[in-house]
Amino acid sequence: MGRVIAVANQKGGVGKTTTAVNLAAAFARLGKKILMIDMDPQGNATVALGVEKDELSLTIYDVLLGECKLNAATIDEAQSAVAVVGANGDLTAAEVTLTEDEAGTLKLKKALKKVRKKYDVILIDCPPTLNMLTLNALAAADGLLVPVQCEYFALEGVAALMDTVEVVQENLNPDLALDGLLRTMHDRRNNLANDVSNELVSHFGMKVLQTIIPRNVRLAEAPSYGESILDYDAKSNGAVAYLALANELIRKRKI
Repeated sequence: MGRVIAVANQKGGVGKTTTAVNLAAAFARLGKKILMIDMDPQGNATVALGVEKDELSLTIYDVLLGECKLNAATIDEAQSAVAVVGANGDLTAAEVTLTEDEAGTLKLKKALKKVRKKYDVILIDCPPTLNMLTLNALAAADGLLVPVQCEYFALEGVAALMDTVEVVQENLNPDLALDGLLRTMHDRRNNLANDVSNELVSHFGMKVLQTIIPRNVRLAEAPSYGESILDYDAKSNGAVAYLALANELIRKRKI
């Protein structure tokens, strides 16, 4: 049964979608069958995988509202051999409907039950806020991957997210595990970045993954071409780092 990994951080601008998309591509490059679920109304993960979000007839919105099965909304031939269930602005409207439903936080988990056996990994790109969409992702996930930008206030943001995880474990998903804190946008020439990186390791220990994602121009360019970094520039430092991350998670979680 495939491992479901939610990529989340309540703080925006930390490389969350970049990580979800490029980790998916890296897993696929290593021979894993991957499904990406875009749970962010911005639809950035959808676009980064070469899908026109505004032309989709079915999205994760339709799945959550029970208007179609997850298979029907899945695009099997997106970029990088990654299947994707896309999202667009329609997803914003799901918040109210899910809030009014007693089982609103479990809609995604229910939808995934029949497809988990088809994939080695199912990655969920979460919105940069704690809402019903993020709670659906955390309730459905086996593991949580937290991108953390190495900058001021990083520790405070991670501490707040860890509090949220404890609440989710107590009330929605006792099996949710922390797959790791991922240091992103790291510039080793920057003293602050190095200091924050060291503080994260000092404070969270083994919860911090060994792989570090560097600040890389090619990583920033790739989404505008609807490509992952492995398709856009497989020799770049960013591509090498995400392949290393995929390998680390495969070893750690026996994917």
